[in-house]
Amino acid sequence: MGIISEQISGKTINVVIHSTNLKFASYQTESKTLAVTFKNGSIYEYYGVPWEVFTKLRMSESQGKFLNSNINKVYKYKKVT
Repeated sequence: MGIISEQISGKTINVVIHSTNLKFASYQTESKTLAVTFKNGSIYEYYGVPWEVFTKLRMSESQGKFLNSNINKVYKYKKVT
């Protein structure tokens, strides 16, 4: 669907997403940690996500499909809430 807004705060990039399932993403450039907030309130952290992959997530036509295909089963993750 698309990116609604993006904010850079130090070494963190926060992205508000207009998607069926995703609400928000936050990327830590130093640790390469991607935190994704889903519309149901769940938050997952993905570890070791390269900058290039985060950029492709942001630029993809469907962030949800990109997350499922290129991040979910590739990078270690844990449910935060």
